[in-house]
Amino acid sequence: MNRIIVWHRRDLRIYDNTALNAARKVTKEILPLFIFADDILKERDDFSPACVKFMCESLSELCESYRRIGGKLILRKGKFVEVIKQVVKETEARAVYFNEDYEPAAKERDKKVTEELRKMGVEVKAFKDQVCFSPKEILTQQGRPYTVFTPYKKNWLSQIDKVPSPNDSVRDIVTPDIFSISVPTLSELGLTFEGNLLVKGGERHGRAQFQHFLENKIRYYKEKRDFPSDDGTSLLSAHLRFGTISVREIIDKSRKELDKAEGKERDGIETFISEIIWRDFYFQILDHFPHVEKESFKPEYRALSWENREDYFEAWKNGRTGFPIVDAAMRQLNQTGWMHNRLRMIVASFLTKDLLIDWRWGEKYFMQKLVDGDMAANNGGWQWSASTGTDAQPYFRIFNPISQSKKFDAEGKFIKKFVPELKNIPEKYIHNPAEILQSSPLLQSEWGVRLGIDYPFPIVNHEQQREKALKMFKKAAEQKI
Repeated sequence: MNRIIVWHRRDLRIYDNTALNAARKVTKEILPLFIFADDILKERDDFSPACVKFMCESLSELCESYRRIGGKLILRKGKFVEVIKQVVKETEARAVYFNEDYEPAAKERDKKVTEELRKMGVEVKAFKDQVCFSPKEILTQQGRPYTVFTPYKKNWLSQIDKVPSPNDSVRDIVTPDIFSISVPTLSELGLTFEGNLLVKGGERHGRAQFQHFLENKIRYYKEKRDFPSDDGTSLLSAHLRFGTISVREIIDKSRKELDKAEGKERDGIETFISEIIWRDFYFQILDHFPHVEKESFKPEYRALSWENREDYFEAWKNGRTGFPIVDAAMRQLNQTGWMHNRLRMIVASFLTKDLLIDWRWGEKYFMQKLVDGDMAANNGGWQWSASTGTDAQPYFRIFNPISQSKKFDAEGKFIKKFVPELKNIPEKYIHNPAEILQSSPLLQSEWGVRLGIDYPFPIVNHEQQREKALKMFKKAAEQKI
């Protein structure tokens, strides 16, 4: 029998799916497979109910997509190795194809699966799909991985013509009719998510979201992307995380728009493409330096004397720090499973350099809440903000949350949306309401905000904490020397 299993993981689509296209060139008898893995759902705590909800929505659509072309997506639950071996035995498949994953645990999983399948005489093939360039394709002249983004980007752009054009969807397959579970609900998986996702899962939604971005926002991306009250971002991060859109399609269509654009509109498109390059860069870092999953990239900052106050961490998580922009951002995350990128930098800097809490605490909390939680980008972003990572901002650059608020949410529109108890605070005072309210009980009554009751006092003094952070980083750097 010439049957091939196509094992879906981070590629929940049919259009331009490298492993699926490769399998179809060999045979029409294809068995698409997705595993709800006990290895993750029962043994790990670094994923979010929001991302599982998005994933299940995407799988429901993928089931329909396969039905339309004569196939059937087989869904199973259990441990990766055991399930794949069982499906191979049931179907007498001669090969298993899948698209590469670069996270440490995923690489170990794929290694084990490959070893077991080859013992059974089953061919295993892995394909590049979730990146434009694999971690080993963009290297220095010495053949080493880049650790600084700018030269990496320059090299990446010099080879952009090598990014393959997207392939069309597979149009017809035949799948043996074997047992498959239904797409489970969150409760059936033992999970709950009571918020409202900002984005909806599925290939159709991913491609429609990208088309909307291309037609309406990409040319203004550079000037609007930093303002959380504006609809200026692509909202594609979750779709890229689960592969409900092809990164090659994104580059291909973005370049076509770039060819037609002029002036500032070109800047917007180039800035967006640069964000895709950052994504490849962080995959490269994680692949070549897997220790970043658990410790700082920079050795000198692996022994930082974090204070790690639990009460501060709880206030940060719950959006009760007394710094409105931080609180609004955290509430957005908790309620929608998503956070604007500018705000991710602000709250990460605040946690590590104002509250002096280990970046790993915040990184894990993000993974437990984000609909787009992706280890490479999340880890890279947190270590950048904490100044512990590759090509990170210098430790002495510390975001002032009040200044950031005034710059990127000047009218307080975003703050008032997610911190409604401040809705009556005038624009002039919205960024630091405690400054005026704590000296005026009359204003507290007039604006309906009782400090310490309706809204908390600031839990720290930014200037004092900034000095402590500088000393902490300087001490760690000197000890390394």
